[in-house]
This record gives sequence, C-alpha cells and structure tokens, in this order.
Amino acid sequence: MNKLALWSLLTLLIVACGKDPEKTMVVTGNVAGLKKGTLYLQKIQDSSLVALDSMEISGDGKFSFETSLESPELFYLYLEKEDRNDFNDRISFFGEAGTITVNTQWNAFEGKAKISGSKTHEKLEEYRNNMSRFNTRNLEIIQTASKPEYREDSIAMDSLNQLNEKNILRGYLYALNFALNNKDSEVAPFIALTEVPDANKKYLDSIYGSLTPEVADSKYGRALSEYLQSRQEEE
Repeated sequence: MNKLALWSLLTLLIVACGKDPEKTMVVTGNVAGLKKGTLYLQKIQDSSLVALDSMEISGDGKFSFETSLESPELFYLYLEKEDRNDFNDRISFFGEAGTITVNTQWNAFEGKAKISGSKTHEKLEEYRNNMSRFNTRNLEIIQTASKPEYREDSIAMDSLNQLNEKNILRGYLYALNFALNNKDSEVAPFIALTEVPDANKKYLDSIYGSLTPEVADSKYGRALSEYLQSRQEEE
C-alpha cells in the first residue's frame, strides 16, 4: 500500500472513530415514485429555517442524511420537485440519535409519510393525533355557524360561540396535561413553547419544574427556561 492510500485510510478511520453515536442521527428512507428532485434536511436555527444538507435524486428515490445533534429536536425533510406545486412538500419529524427511517410517496410527500426509529417522534404523533379531535370539532362548529339559519339567529350563534370557547379550552388543557405527564420527553418543553406559550405562567413553570434533568438541559428545555425568565422580567 502506497503512502497516499495509507494516509487516506487513516484519515477515514479517524473521522469515523471521532463520531459520537449518541450525538449522531442518520435519516434514511425512500420517496416512492420520485424520478427527479432535490431533497433537503432542514431545521430551525436562530429563528430561521436552514438547510443542513441536500441530495439530488435522479431515477431512484432512496436517500440518506447524517447530522450531529446535542438533543432531540424538530427537523424537516423538504422535497423540491418539478411539479409546480409547493404544497405538501415538507415533512416534520422529531429527530434523535440513531437511525430514523422515513418512507413516503413523491405525489403525497407529507400525507403518506411513515416515520420510525424515533421514540420522541412517536410521542409527538400521539399528541398530534389526540389534538386533531379538538381541531376537527372546531371546524364542525365553524361550518355550522356559517349556515344562514344560524347567522340569522343570535341565540344560536351565542350557543355556538360558547361551544367553540369550551372546545378551545379543552384543547389547551389537554396540551398542558400532556406536557406535564411526559416530563421525561423533549416533547414536553416543545409543546409548552409552540402550542401554549401564552398560558398562565404558573402552568408553564409547573411544566418546566417537572422536567427530568436531561430534558431540562435539552435544546427545548433550555429554551423554555429562557422564555420563562423573559416573561418574569416583563412582569
């Protein structure tokens, strides 16, 4: 083996050994039916959506990304394809160390996505699935209120408004309770920050105070602490 080849092999070994598996995420999968397009791995960084990596796809929808992370956080897969349709082209998922598999279809990129390998994402999906009940109820009330016979009946409209307010409150309480009951998951501070940031501060304090040390020291745990401190300074 010549010196150049030996040096290249040593360099690869050093790089491979230098990666911490507890802080490395591999995202792999397949976009069925995709013949041509560009796939991006994204996340929110300093309040902006940034691309961490990209991959040109031609003829085969299989893909793989690798990135480092300090703690579980929300990532996105964005598909840029030549169909003149910007909708339904971004998948959100809670990433964590290890291998995460995302399988979907090119023409229903978000709607047909199947994600596995992330316990944190499973917890987020549990929350989203239960919250969908409140969202569906909201739409039902709005659709009822839009009917002429209700718009012309002030008493009926007041009743619908009360139902809507109660449904919103129930959704709020569910989000708060879900965060409190999942103190060992990074989903808890994430929900507090993104779903109920305007809740009474004592409830958010309770969520933060219940977090396990590991979650409190995660990206969203620290962000929740900073947010609570900023609200304290405003009072």
